[in-house]
Amino acid sequence: VQYVESGGELAHAGGSLRLSCVTSGFAFSNFIMRWYRQVPGKEREFVAEIDRSGDRTRYASSVKGRFTISRDNGQSTVFLEMKDLKPEDTALYQCIRIPNLGTWGQGTQVTVSS
Repeated sequence: VQYVESGGELAHAGGSLRLSCVTSGFAFSNFIMRWYRQVPGKEREFVAEIDRSGDRTRYASSVKGRFTISRDNGQSTVFLEMKDLKPEDTALYQCIRIPNLGTWGQGTQVTVSS
């Protein structure tokens, strides 16, 4: 199982980013997918989830209305569209399947300046 996240970079507050997570090693369309984020010294935080078909999503209250999760089952990829970015969105973002095997990808760093 592999996850390769990309798209993170330095952004200004109010800006937008689109994160991608290309997966391999498992039947992507059979799994719920989630995005999490982590700041050094803090616990990993749930960000967003999407069901197998992409029909149902749910979000952390801190990002609801600003972030959108989507997936492309044909490309085994999950996305996170981030708008109206805030400095508190600064974190390492990682995707993972549910249920997971405990392995994580390298993540992609998002840094939002005020």
